[in-house]
Amino acid sequence: MGSDLVRVRVFAGGRVQGVAYRFFAEKFAGRMGITGWARNLPDGRVEVLAEGSGENIEAFLGRLREGPRLARVDSFDVRHEASTGEFRDFQVVFLPE
Repeated sequence: MGSDLVRVRVFAGGRVQGVAYRFFAEKFAGRMGITGWARNLPDGRVEVLAEGSGENIEAFLGRLREGPRLARVDSFDVRHEASTGEFRDFQVVFLPE
């Protein structure tokens, strides 16, 4: 693993909490062989950290831009990072209270 992996950190804003956005991300990540996590942020956005092949990451980003049926994605910030291969799967994670 390593050089062919692409890693992105996404910050999605709008109506993305309380509409199953993180679980939508988890479902498509599983289908696309993408690893990482998704979590709600205190400011109302959802943060997604994902690793996978370039082609799969691009398709995944397309899904995240759409979001689930009840979501409305108003802002979508994608940051590319160095891949690490540290994840085994994709999970919804929760910030400590």
